[in-house]
Amino acid sequence: MEGIAVVRGMLAIMLALGTFSLPVKAQRVSLKIPPVKTSVEIENQPVTITTSGNITQVRAPRGQNVFQLELLADLSDLQHSITMILRTALNREDRCGDHIDIQHATLSPQEPASVVVSQLHFERWKCVKMFGRERPNKLIGGNGVIEVKLTPAVDQGTTLRLVPTVGRIEAEGALGELLRSGSLGEQLREKVRDSLLHAMQKRTDFKATLPPVVQDYVVLESAQFNDAGGGDQDVDLQGRFQVSDEQIRELTNQVKQRLASAQSSAQP
Repeated sequence: MEGIAVVRGMLAIMLALGTFSLPVKAQRVSLKIPPVKTSVEIENQPVTITTSGNITQVRAPRGQNVFQLELLADLSDLQHSITMILRTALNREDRCGDHIDIQHATLSPQEPASVVVSQLHFERWKCVKMFGRERPNKLIGGNGVIEVKLTPAVDQGTTLRLVPTVGRIEAEGALGELLRSGSLGEQLREKVRDSLLHAMQKRTDFKATLPPVVQDYVVLESAQFNDAGGGDQDVDLQGRFQVSDEQIRELTNQVKQRLASAQSSAQP
């Protein structure tokens, strides 16, 4: 009787989602997660991220049902906003200090990593007292290009991080040294990493994407950036969770409720 209840639960999920199939040798649950849009503020810039995915059963050993989870987050809006995000984060004009102006930036995939290329103008000023008054004096200045590569990694199934490494640098003299080993290059690396990481971490908040019954059971296994075509990129998050037969039945009800809500919202 327990086996029959499990099968019924699986069939109910597939019927509710409209993705129904019956293999000859085994019955597997395969769910499609409908797209979910989320608005994120990164450095006061609104960015829309759309996430969709798949849930596939991989094992069902005696009431403990193991599922593979894949989430795809569309980062195209983040790509379009990357120049303004880095300008807000990094631009500054200290009368007796550094002037930083991000002129243009691009974000593109380099599977499994992502690459940000920033074009900037930099000046360093120092104030000197002359006749009782401070007067700014420019020490260095020029234009430069810096490339930062970001490689995603997952720690202990819960923590998503990005490892930044500096690639190509185009700048001469003192500016080149500041970008390669000085505070300016470090600032750029950290701000670029933090902006992308904030967007990715928002998508690993499973409360916005998955039914409540499985939210606390997901373990992240891997993450990578993908080329989505046409210059766009997304991030692919792979995870796994295990639920009981009873939780499968609960999952069925929650999926039905979510589908009904989505259909109701779509109606004019």
